[in-house]
Amino acid sequence: MEDIITFNTIKQYCDFNNNEALHPLAGIIDLSKAEPRQFTRFRYNFYIIFFKEIKCGDLRYGCNYYDYEEGTLVFLAPGQVIGENKPEYYQPKGFAMVFHPDFILGTSLGQRMQEYTFFNYEVNEALHLSIPERDMIKDIYAKVNHELEQLIDKHTKNLVISNIELFLNYCVRFYDRQFITRTNANQDIIARFEKLLNDYFHSDKAEKLGLPSVTYCAEQLFISPNYLGDMIKKETGKSPQEHIQLKLISIAKERIFDPSKSISEIAYQLGFKYPQHFSKMFKKVTGTTPNDYRLMN
Repeated sequence: MEDIITFNTIKQYCDFNNNEALHPLAGIIDLSKAEPRQFTRFRYNFYIIFFKEIKCGDLRYGCNYYDYEEGTLVFLAPGQVIGENKPEYYQPKGFAMVFHPDFILGTSLGQRMQEYTFFNYEVNEALHLSIPERDMIKDIYAKVNHELEQLIDKHTKNLVISNIELFLNYCVRFYDRQFITRTNANQDIIARFEKLLNDYFHSDKAEKLGLPSVTYCAEQLFISPNYLGDMIKKETGKSPQEHIQLKLISIAKERIFDPSKSISEIAYQLGFKYPQHFSKMFKKVTGTTPNDYRLMN
């Protein structure tokens, strides 16, 4: 089994990088203070946001390699693994904002964390910052670090969490900007998504494997399900699941025109285990049952 170094606490990660642990559940880590180290796989059981200011290729996430450009943010949720095992050594650079799930438990931020879907993006879907955005992010990092450097009092937690929430809200805006500036690349993904669905439903895959899931489509497009969902929603106003459903209904309408096929046969060919589920979906989308639609045409 591949070796993985696991960090369960903020202090463990601070010690590993030669940083003082100013708070048991949150911190800003200056990675340049760490000793040169061997390329390794890491698991973090807390939230971590890497801010890279220089080009480096020290991280690998999942099956994807990524060379960072200047001013890049990468978001990792607890339990995710990043990096790779290699004999070479490298000098870590940049900063990391870290906070434990227990730190935000019961807070408004804790209740909203699922809204920040970029924590489940792949590394090659990282956020690339403009110079003004970079300055803003660095300012928030500095404010969080400044607050942690003070004596901990009854205000510390609220102020740190408020700054983290502000930081994440800005990142939502910056990702929206990135989706817009990458419209050409996004349109290419949408075109490939449409082709993937066409090929899937016009082959025997649906009958053999069932209805295509968003996760399956994302894997075939080599992007994360969350990134696919957010990008398509912003580009088209519809979710990937809605696109799959509309494609299915469009193809179903074509096949209903063929009187030699029963509705049940069409349902099985489209990946439904039970024809009644197909009829229910068809009526929900079109306002009529497959049999009635056949009679209307």
